[in-house]
Amino acid sequence: MTLAALVPHTQAPLHGAGEPSDWVRRWSHLAKPRGRLLDIACGYGRHMAWFATLGCETMGIDRSAEAIAVAGQYGTCLQADIENGPWPLMQAGVPQPFDVVVVTNYLWRSLLPTIVQSVAPGGLLLYETFACGNETVGKPSRPDFLLQPAELLQTCQGLHVVAYENGFLPQPERFVQRIAAMAPTIDPGENREPVRHPLSLK
Repeated sequence: MTLAALVPHTQAPLHGAGEPSDWVRRWSHLAKPRGRLLDIACGYGRHMAWFATLGCETMGIDRSAEAIAVAGQYGTCLQADIENGPWPLMQAGVPQPFDVVVVTNYLWRSLLPTIVQSVAPGGLLLYETFACGNETVGKPSRPDFLLQPAELLQTCQGLHVVAYENGFLPQPERFVQRIAAMAPTIDPGENREPVRHPLSLK
């Protein structure tokens, strides 16, 4: 059964429904094979579904009971209000590590350090959301929900940035920032060859 068939009918766009983000698909080859995925603000689970097809063990967090009831088809889901409560995935006082962390169309600035800390050594962060300028073409338009110039780069200073974009997309019209970044390994070693992060599968 497709994701579209599982999502309740509505005229409004639904967060986390539809096809996976082009950005996420483009860089998912960097994910650890059969690794653990965390989709933050997963909505109806489009990226959980995508990574499940790649053999990943998937987990999603969202505050909507309706959304996670659908996303649960693709892995483990946790209903939590991560904006007004504690981070629900703690282990020995620090965020649990995941091999892949995905965030799309969501920004809550106080969580940015936690998101980065949730990427396991050698793991992958894929983040894509609306950026400054989007107020000229639609919603979201509040500065609270729009990334400032280079904000994702600043957030990921401790990671190896493989790819970063900050610009305008025409269909639908939106301003976005998006990043693919890898967490360093625990002990890279003094003479170790640099990790080769492929920019293309071709």
